[in-house]
Amino acid sequence: MTKPKIDTTKHVLIPKHAKLGEKEKKDLLEKYNISVKELPKIMKDDPAIAHLDAKPGDVIKIIRDSPTAGKSIFYRGVTNA
Repeated sequence: MTKPKIDTTKHVLIPKHAKLGEKEKKDLLEKYNISVKELPKIMKDDPAIAHLDAKPGDVIKIIRDSPTAGKSIFYRGVTNA
């Protein structure tokens, strides 16, 4: 018996994930003078980004609600391992 698929994008505990475009990615990396490899990692098969068709080398923007800051933004580099 197969498990029913759960849409993680609609789950209350999963923050919003978005894949950066090439210009946004370039601007981010230049702003902080880093490479994608220096960002914290997220696996390409992570259920939270399955709908984004992310590939290794892409950058994911994670937007979390924060009781003190309103919104907190985090970035992750997509990887295979």
